Amino acid sequence: MVIFMNIQWFPGHMAKTKKILTENLKLVDIVLELLDARIPASSKNPEIDNIVKNKPRLILLNKSDLADENVSKEWRKWYNEQGHSCIFVDSIKGKGINEIKAKMREMMKEKLDRERQKGRIFRPIKTMVVGIPNVGKSSFINKIAGKASAVTGDRPGVTKGKQWIRINEEIILLDTPGILWPKFEDEKVGLNLAYTGAIKDEILDTEELAVSLMAKLASTYPKYLSERFKIEVNEEKSGLQLLEEAARKRGCIISKGEIDYSRISAIVLDEFRGGKIGRISLERPDDIN
Repeated sequence: MVIFMNIQWFPGHMAKTKKILTENLKLVDIVLELLDARIPASSKNPEIDNIVKNKPRLILLNKSDLADENVSKEWRKWYNEQGHSCIFVDSIKGKGINEIKAKMREMMKEKLDRERQKGRIFRPIKTMVVGIPNVGKSSFINKIAGKASAVTGDRPGVTKGKQWIRINEEIILLDTPGILWPKFEDEKVGLNLAYTGAIKDEILDTEELAVSLMAKLASTYPKYLSERFKIEVNEEKSGLQLLEEAARKRGCIISKGEIDYSRISAIVLDEFRGGKIGRISLERPDDIN
């Protein structure tokens, strides 16, 4: 299956990203690293650790309302074991926002206390959000700021420049473009990003992607798949067979009874991304150990 033949990784692009982050890193106290709770490993840029280094960091697992709660508990335990603080976030409903603000105050308490002793009483906490495209960065910023401060959209790459945003009297946030992107050394990473919509559908074979997703969900969440599309799911059926059965159930048929693969593929991807199939996590900590 060749889904990613049109995706290329440009070293120059990554170099530009690293330069932007490195230049701005010295301006902030804390880095907020935004990941997709359904795919924490795949949505993490491998260069982030090298760029951020010892700068205080808070890991935010966004779209947590779409992820499997039991798997999310595994991720929380894993991050804690790695020595990282992590907070699960729903940027639409605001889950985790107050916890983030409280955690930043806790992380900066000693430093701010020292600065107050020197007379800098109103010195705000400066933070920066980093994340790959379409991880929900703009929606998160709007929610934490309490207003539409950042441009939002459901397509990758809507943030074009950097801007400072005042969250409250205590916290200001530096927004940067979501131009970080991993090199696809592992096709599973590319697939996970494509399933969740982090890669533009226009450069993908969405029919093959939907077939692949059906096969994955059949092995990991068969009950959800069966209930959503009213089909029988078993190990003997291929992803293509499951997609075709779902198409017939949904009436995705064109002339002479032929299946409208384009339509059913769009439906499957849309319903997965919107959480309509169920709360699904595509990665577990065991996958990266």
